[in-house]
Amino acid sequence: MKRLAMAALAMAGCMTLQAQAAGDSPFTDFADQPRTIESFTGDGKWLVVMIWAHDCHVCNVEAEGYAHFHETHKDTDARMLGISMDGQAKKAEAEAFIERHDLPFPNLIGDPGATMRHFMQTTGTSFRGTPTILLYDPDGTLTAAQAGAVPPESIEKFIARGSGTASASG
Repeated sequence: MKRLAMAALAMAGCMTLQAQAAGDSPFTDFADQPRTIESFTGDGKWLVVMIWAHDCHVCNVEAEGYAHFHETHKDTDARMLGISMDGQAKKAEAEAFIERHDLPFPNLIGDPGATMRHFMQTTGTSFRGTPTILLYDPDGTLTAAQAGAVPPESIEKFIARGSGTASASG
């Protein structure tokens, strides 16, 4: 009986991986349309992804800085994408977070478990909490992942180094 249960779990995991490999995404936009992170990458700009939750204290503190980063860089070299891991059950709270912080960048939403699995499959590491930052280069390759707050100035320095335009302070 124990073997059967383990085989069923393994099969379910394989089906999940196959579904995601087939292009299914654990995320939707706030109009409930399926979206992928990859649909925001590879356009010649860096993409900074902030995985957040409406009740994450650090996310609430850092949101304004990421909004400013997006506004400063969106027309030149980088832009932001938010991913709420509040899930459909807390969609209203996630929408209130976006409104409260006047986030000028696109945001997606995913259920907590699916968001964590996607992170683990993408990075090969365990999800540690919110906020988490993912950084994709202009070609769409994931180049960095960091749990916790990452100051926008640090992201700017990383991008400058990656673009070969390091500043005198970087």
